[in-house]
Amino acid sequence: MHSDPETFSQLASAISGLHLQPPPERVLPSENIVTQAREKLQKNLSTSGIGFEETIRHIRDDLAPGFNGSSRSPNYYGFVTGGSTPAAALADHMVTIYDQNAAVHLPQESIATNLEDAATSLLAQLLKLEPSQWPHRVFTTGATASNVLGLACGREYIIAEASAHRSDTVNSVGELGIVEAMHRAGIDKIQILTTVPHSSLVKAAGVLGLGRTSVVDIGLPGASHRFDVAQLKKLLEQPGTASIVAISASEVNTGLFATSGLEEMQEIRKLADMYGAWIHIDGAFGILGRILTSPSYADIIAACAGLDLADSITGDGHKLLNVPYDCGFFFSRHREIPERVFQNPNAPYLSTGAATDAIVSPSNVGLENSRRLRALPVYANLISYGADGYRDMLERQIDLSKGIAEYIIDSPDFELLPESDRPKEEVLRGIYIIVLFRAKDEGLNKELTSRIKASRKIYVSGTAWDGQPACRFAVSNWMTDAKRDLPLIKQVLAGVVEGWKKA
Repeated sequence: MHSDPETFSQLASAISGLHLQPPPERVLPSENIVTQAREKLQKNLSTSGIGFEETIRHIRDDLAPGFNGSSRSPNYYGFVTGGSTPAAALADHMVTIYDQNAAVHLPQESIATNLEDAATSLLAQLLKLEPSQWPHRVFTTGATASNVLGLACGREYIIAEASAHRSDTVNSVGELGIVEAMHRAGIDKIQILTTVPHSSLVKAAGVLGLGRTSVVDIGLPGASHRFDVAQLKKLLEQPGTASIVAISASEVNTGLFATSGLEEMQEIRKLADMYGAWIHIDGAFGILGRILTSPSYADIIAACAGLDLADSITGDGHKLLNVPYDCGFFFSRHREIPERVFQNPNAPYLSTGAATDAIVSPSNVGLENSRRLRALPVYANLISYGADGYRDMLERQIDLSKGIAEYIIDSPDFELLPESDRPKEEVLRGIYIIVLFRAKDEGLNKELTSRIKASRKIYVSGTAWDGQPACRFAVSNWMTDAKRDLPLIKQVLAGVVEGWKKA
């Protein structure tokens, strides 16, 4: 039944219908609709159930209107959430229908792990990374889980590097535990050196026993997203200390990159090699900047140059790859590290038999022993749109972001953040997909985000900058069109100011 071609044809038609481009005047749910939907949630389990048809009606009519915004809408600028393209959405439904556990490589029974290997290889090619040089490639739930992998692999590596100076023994955290491994390696402290760290990186440090206080922000005064390289060197050379250098490829609040070009990355790589450090790239959405080629985006291209010099890279598929939640990916250069960390021992029922290829069971190089086939929506998008299709999506997203930023710079009512005395043209060259700003009127600024959302035409997120409220556009939807979307955004922002002045 599930493999019936007619069933899939009907499903494909339904998915395509759901993804028809919404009009620019799309109205998002009101607070009242959200409240009504919340009140209709069933709280008590019935004995016999309400049946399939009534359940579908309940979800469609009672609950669906209460979802606050939609990642399918080009007017959603809250979190860095892409949308599900028709290809990815259909593939994701197929993932559910076939219900594969993609954690174990069973080459005689399923192509699930072969598909993941192909998808991660295609993704590496999209990001201009040679697949053979990144043999540890695995899908995760998102950049948070990927950051756990990155720091776990980094922790294993830096302790092994420290151990090499004392003996020929490899002291593995996965085998000995962190306390004993550090003791045998002669390490007193592990530090994670970074700039404006994402909360998920700090969370990963806590989960892995490195401690949240091990994350040390060494940003430059006045340019907190950039590395103070002199301080980096000073901290790396501390005796008895092992280090992971975490580089943010597009900081989440501002969209700014931690490095400005190849030369800076080469310098950081040289320091890391000198002191046995691991370089981890948190590239949740910035890593996709590597697909750009036009001189119009020269500053972004330069900021992404040299990211391939890292030891590990993370990214989110449910952001700029525009596949459904949840999907992240993790790449590492080090083939020997992951199995020391993630090996799933003593599970004979998960035996894959004699290996006939180089594919390793994801359960031995990643976190989960049970995982859905996240690779299929990614694979579907990559073969559907190709490099040129993804480049077109990103260029449209950047162009809209630049248009929003230019409007804010020119506006007497708003201020682009971070504050800058640089010429407008120079500032705009550095805009990626995030636009952070505030209202100059302090009273309006406190209500800015809620007033924009109250328009019910666009959805943005509230944040903070320098201890004060701020508002943030995150442009990441595959349907973005600056010519269509920018006038609506300007209309909403102007209306918010006008409404405030009249109040």
